[in-house]
Amino acid sequence: MTATTAFVARHERFDRVGSTNDVVRGWLADGTPEVCLAVADEQTAGRGRQGRTWVAPPGAGLLLSLGFRPTWLAPEHVWRLAATASLAMAEAIEQTTALPPGTIRLKWPNDLVTVVFEDVRKVAGVLGETDGLGTDDPRAVVGIGVNTNWHAADYPPDLRDSMTSLRMLSDHDIEPGALIDARVGRLGRLGDDRRGGRFAAGPWLDRQLTKAGHSVQLIEHDGSARWLPTHGVDIDSGALLVVDDDVERAVMAADIAHVRLGWV
Repeated sequence: MTATTAFVARHERFDRVGSTNDVVRGWLADGTPEVCLAVADEQTAGRGRQGRTWVAPPGAGLLLSLGFRPTWLAPEHVWRLAATASLAMAEAIEQTTALPPGTIRLKWPNDLVTVVFEDVRKVAGVLGETDGLGTDDPRAVVGIGVNTNWHAADYPPDLRDSMTSLRMLSDHDIEPGALIDARVGRLGRLGDDRRGGRFAAGPWLDRQLTKAGHSVQLIEHDGSARWLPTHGVDIDSGALLVVDDDVERAVMAADIAHVRLGWV
């Protein structure tokens, strides 16, 4: 895989691991240079945001993590690594599946989704984790799990109404190697932009589902859930902008349970 070889300092594939994020974190702690890549056919302790687990039958998902040493990036902008990784994966999915451009959207903060008859269905999730930000040895791991070859009959019952897979969207099996190569190649190009101080804000904003004119059911850290109109996302902080009691508010950390394509 030419793109992978050119961009990645270390690349290993595993049949089964606890978590690819943990593998890459260990590599970085041991001094492995960026960018390092771990891919697994199965995870036994995969995790998502807010301590959730990430599960997929063997062969049904693409599970990978990338490790960075972002000395070239201000700590307050490290969130852009996960944003850039999400954008690269969205582009790679469309390239390898021949889905129309714009089919894969981004749901704040880092979910990859598509809209099926006005229902928002999750295709992939991204989890960014960091160590040592603000020191001379910052480390960042970006993990992603893609629903590749799931069949609808095999979806977990509690996720059946909120997920889909590339197999169901494209009507053919997905070859993971081609998707990895396409994604890493695009990430390499976008990463060069980041090192040069540039962020692909336009393409990232264009794919946002949580844009002005829509509304979200926002779940905050205290567990409260409310429907709020959105004003989009902020390209400097990565915050979700919502209208709360007629005042725009920047949300830095929360979950979106549902998106409504229109005002509440």
